[in-house]
Amino acid sequence: MRSIVRNTATAQEVQRLRAQMAAIQGRKLDAPPLPTHPALAELLPGGGLRPGSSYAIGGSMSLLFGLLAQPSQTGSWCGVVGMPGFGAEAAEKAGVDLSHLVLIPEPGPRWLAVTATIADVLPVVAVRPPSRAKDAEISRLAARMRERGVVLLVQGPWPQTEAMIDVTDARWSGLGDGYGVLEGRELTVTVTSRRFPVPRSSRMLLPAPDGAIAVRAQPVAPVVDLPMRAVS
Repeated sequence: MRSIVRNTATAQEVQRLRAQMAAIQGRKLDAPPLPTHPALAELLPGGGLRPGSSYAIGGSMSLLFGLLAQPSQTGSWCGVVGMPGFGAEAAEKAGVDLSHLVLIPEPGPRWLAVTATIADVLPVVAVRPPSRAKDAEISRLAARMRERGVVLLVQGPWPQTEAMIDVTDARWSGLGDGYGVLEGRELTVTVTSRRFPVPRSSRMLLPAPDGAIAVRAQPVAPVVDLPMRAVS
């Protein structure tokens, strides 16, 4: 009889703790994903950027612009930390609403503390870590993000991410043999997530001739390979 009472009490305690967790995190975890361009939404878990989650992304600035465009256009404030080369004009052409953008290009050695601070007030934060952070600091930031429903986009490796997003096989159009101008870049976007049995990939224009994103619909010619670092 004692063991039954003890087990019942333990089960009640577990339920109580679960209720407390739900009160703290439930609304955030169940919140709908932030809107994303349809070409990217098809690749992402849940069809968008999940509040309270982090994403490791490649070094392409065009990819970052593409991820920030829809949230900023729908009224979500976005912060960019530690990216002095972030081009506001190119971001605007890609669809980012600059009126909902906060730039902190040089956060200094306390970059993680700066990131955590703006995560208290902005729903989307992008950061390029200049150095490796301690596991305990990353865990505290993750807890704060979950509590506030913040999306974190990290240029580079990051532990416990919802997904990793990167681009490969980039080719520019518009250049001929000694003539022409760059018009658009065709590439493959790949999303890897523990929620997928295999990575998801799609060929798209990023940027398209208008600076935004377009699904690869027809051959683009002529094309020429260019180093990734020259166009990111």
